[in-house]
Amino acid sequence: MAGDGRLNVVVGVSGGIAAYKACHLVRAFTERGHSVRVVPTPSALNFVGAATFEALSGNPVSTQVFDAVDEVRHVRVGQEADLVVVAPATADLMSRAAHGRADDLLTATLLVATCPVVYAPAMHTEMWNHPATRDNVATLRRHGAIVLDPAHGRLTGVDTGPGRLPEPEQIAKFALLAVEEPAAFTRDLEGTRVVITAGGTREAIDPVRFIGNHSSGRQGFALADVAAQRGADVTLIAGAVDALDTPPGVTLRSITSARDLDAAVAEEAQGADVVIMAAAVADFRPASESAAKLKKGASDDALSRIDLVENPDILAATVRRRAEGELDSDTIIVGFAAETGDDTATPLEHATAKLTRKGCDLLMCNDVSGGATFGAEDNVGWILSADGSVDEVPHGSKHAVASRILDAVSRTAAARA
Repeated sequence: MAGDGRLNVVVGVSGGIAAYKACHLVRAFTERGHSVRVVPTPSALNFVGAATFEALSGNPVSTQVFDAVDEVRHVRVGQEADLVVVAPATADLMSRAAHGRADDLLTATLLVATCPVVYAPAMHTEMWNHPATRDNVATLRRHGAIVLDPAHGRLTGVDTGPGRLPEPEQIAKFALLAVEEPAAFTRDLEGTRVVITAGGTREAIDPVRFIGNHSSGRQGFALADVAAQRGADVTLIAGAVDALDTPPGVTLRSITSARDLDAAVAEEAQGADVVIMAAAVADFRPASESAAKLKKGASDDALSRIDLVENPDILAATVRRRAEGELDSDTIIVGFAAETGDDTATPLEHATAKLTRKGCDLLMCNDVSGGATFGAEDNVGWILSADGSVDEVPHGSKHAVASRILDAVSRTAAARA
């Protein structure tokens, strides 16, 4: 890795219809300033030509170990890599890699690489579910590689299901997370049902106007991304968010208002092992919603005064349901606190008081002074625990912060076991 943070990234491409998405993946890395070398299999070039990959990466493309023998390329490419990403990773490619084959430049590179190696599978559902493929995935993970779970959606034909290649930007974020936070993909949440809320709520004034907030939903979506890749069964309840791709393998439920969110959480939290409340919920809503657009300057001057009523406290209500036996007593509840300091307390002190007041198990606190965090790709803050401990979360991508939060969840669960 260069001192300026630039990575030497190898993008491996195997022969599947999704190979065209590798072009966008290469660009996702180069636009972040990283150096990219594309290593396709011979069959991948049936889908995308070498010239395309060379133009996008700025580096020559080869498939065979006998090209540029004087450079010992089959060793050097893997040795110099800071990150290897194979997208798409077909069933055949993963089978060869799992068994240590080295019959082309890509599989030889995979044997040599000591950096993080990430596979993004793409194949039909039947192939993904086949016992041989499941065994190969388990072998690759046991060898230390990261094998992402595929997305669910439309495949080559009319069929749909798991096996679709995640979107290139999603793959890039996962791959960079493997470098930033190597333990992020520990499969410690297998068999765990996780409910996550994300985004802001909108409280209607009339058919045109609403009361909302600056939440982008990025942290909640990052949590869903990482939780699913750690093996969890994830339901994501999302309000108003930026244009974000649905996390692979995650069930998405959309809501609008705080009352919508309250009802959705009450339903989805039943049987959940973990509930993470990352949504930014409006504290108040208009006492009444006008059926027609309110006119500025009209004789009744209805816009000059909007009476507000308090919205339900969804985090406190979820804790109360657990205490009353509606939820399992071992359900781990995580809250969020977007705080600013004032004359009376620091953001961390405000968050500590909120943790005590709400009664949740963990609380992620962000200092949002000056609009920090909202809409950004990165985050920083503290994780507060009900036992009084405070863990500082260093500045990092929202996916890295999500990993730290889920680490805290796993520690809490282990302490109760």
